[in-house]
Amino acid sequence: MSAWRRLSENTIFLLPSVILTLALGIYPLVWVLRYMFYDYAGYGAEVFVGLDNFRRLATDVQFWESVKNTFIYAVGKLIITIPLSLLLAVILNGKLRGRGLLRAIYFMPTVISTAVISVVFFIIFNSYNGMVNQLLLQYSIISEPIEWLGPKYAMLTVIIVAAWGAVGNYMLLFLAGLQSIPNDLYESASIDGANAGQRFRHITIPMLGPVMQMIIMLAIIASLKGYESIMVMTEGGPIGRTEVMYLYLYKLLFPVSTGAPVAQQIGYGSAVGFTTAVIVGAITSIYFYFSRKMSKVF
Repeated sequence: MSAWRRLSENTIFLLPSVILTLALGIYPLVWVLRYMFYDYAGYGAEVFVGLDNFRRLATDVQFWESVKNTFIYAVGKLIITIPLSLLLAVILNGKLRGRGLLRAIYFMPTVISTAVISVVFFIIFNSYNGMVNQLLLQYSIISEPIEWLGPKYAMLTVIIVAAWGAVGNYMLLFLAGLQSIPNDLYESASIDGANAGQRFRHITIPMLGPVMQMIIMLAIIASLKGYESIMVMTEGGPIGRTEVMYLYLYKLLFPVSTGAPVAQQIGYGSAVGFTTAVIVGAITSIYFYFSRKMSKVF
């Protein structure tokens, strides 16, 4: 086979991927990098404004409030999701009757639409006739209904819903890591007198090190970028208590669909999107830095 023919065949095989990358990856990025220097509302004239969008962003209280809310949301979700996923994986990795069915049940929320999950939980956490308040009132745990989607508890509620939807996915990854650990290590440790806690601390955790690093990275990125369930349940309310970065960006670019009382802002939205991507990238880079030290520990 001639070199020219091999080159032609390789080009044909790679061409669909290259076209999709250019159309869905490179072109949108170039589009955003251009429009973040313009005042453009999606129609009419495109007015070049230089760095005015970023100057506006620097003093945009609502955006920086959404950044703070994003970190609260991400940390809360991680604190619940990672330990619970690991605990479930350890339990379901043991000799438990019906563990295959239980694995499927816990993984099921991962394959259900986020919008459907959010609507169901919106009904469950309804302040007046929701299932949660009815159960708490029935057992006299509370004396009056709690406004789960009110200013005080809205963030906690959306964190619980997000964690419920993510636990099954990370549990499966932890389970794959656990099943790759040789049983000989546990048997040797048992012979040496190590109890279950010692085996978990000195064998399971170190051997799960690489898998845990990957899971934490995926969880951090997903938490910082998550907004779908919040959009369905609270639309960022009440009074902005659950407004996160990507939801704020979505409202700038698609205000009609969220009922936001502002006009479409393509130029400013592009600046917000770029800044948001930089923040997520910075957090990910910081994690990569510390994960190298984590590798030495494990």
